[in-house]
Amino acid sequence: MMHRRSFLSLVLAGCFSVPSLAQNLRKSRKKNSDTTATSRYIFSQAGKQAQQLRWDELPIGELMGKLGILLQGTPYVGGTLEGDGPEICRIDLTGLDCVTFFENVLCMARILQKHKGKAPTWNEFVNEITFTRYRDGKLADYTSRLHYTSEWIADNVRKTVVEDITPSLGGVDFPLSVGFMSANPKYYKPLANDEVLRERMAGIESRINSTKRTYVPKSSVAMIEDRLNTGDIVCITTNKTGL
Repeated sequence: MMHRRSFLSLVLAGCFSVPSLAQNLRKSRKKNSDTTATSRYIFSQAGKQAQQLRWDELPIGELMGKLGILLQGTPYVGGTLEGDGPEICRIDLTGLDCVTFFENVLCMARILQKHKGKAPTWNEFVNEITFTRYRDGKLADYTSRLHYTSEWIADNVRKTVVEDITPSLGGVDFPLSVGFMSANPKYYKPLANDEVLRERMAGIESRINSTKRTYVPKSSVAMIEDRLNTGDIVCITTNKTGL
């Protein structure tokens, strides 16, 4: 199984060589505790560069590649979506993991294309992230977040945000058996402290397991690599119990 950090290299491979905004801000997380202010700055600068270079006129995949390169060099940081209090849509561009990397790049590209020639606002970005991150695009409690990538895919296909091309690449049936979160609430503070949320998550996992999914076996990846394009989101399956 590929290490999570390798995901960034895989997605960025073959993208365009442009100056990396994130590389110039690598120390911002240490110097500035206000990650939201720094994230807003990164977002505004990425939007300005995209407009100046007319990236918003590119096909969305190529646009995602350009934006992805701008974020190359960002520190790998997990758990940035977690925090005390009620569930809110957290965005931290000063530290990314594999999921928040592709989520931010995708949503930035979508709003740039929606507002060609106009600088997108931070609130528009937050709204776009909220739409893709939460089930049916609606933020409610902790369980409304699409925690499992398999459900993220299915929900965003329904919302016409993405297209699942796995079947067209020769994908085979992938029986889902997720249940890690409800079985291990100690790792998730909102679940550890709320029996109602744990039961709700167990029901969500059951519904996920009833969804038909496909994947490309590792032995077949080499045969389909030349059919992948810049901007395609590649997710890695696992045989870890409950995931």
